[in-house]
Amino acid sequence: VQLVESGGGLVQPGGSLRLSCAASGFTFSAYYFNWVRQAPGKGLEWISRINGDITDGTYYADSVKDRFAISRDNAKNTLYLQMNRVKPEDTARYYCVRGTQGDYWGQGTQVIVSS
Repeated sequence: VQLVESGGGLVQPGGSLRLSCAASGFTFSAYYFNWVRQAPGKGLEWISRINGDITDGTYYADSVKDRFAISRDNAKNTLYLQMNRVKPEDTARYYCVRGTQGDYWGQGTQVIVSS
């Protein structure tokens, strides 16, 4: 099992960024996925989840709702997080996490929101 995040970087407040998580070694479409972040000096924060079934139900933390959008491409075994109208408080390391139990994590990708 491997999860590899990419797409992080420096972005100005109000800007946009799209994170990707490339998965391999298992049946991607069979699993829920989450995005979890950790800001400097703080604990882990769950921010979004997408179901693995045909409904592709999505869920968001209040802190990112209406600004971020989670999606998946099962044909490409890839999870995405579209980040819009970013704020300095979105600065964090973002992790792709498999399943409701969080049994596998990627290494994370760093996002810095700063002018």
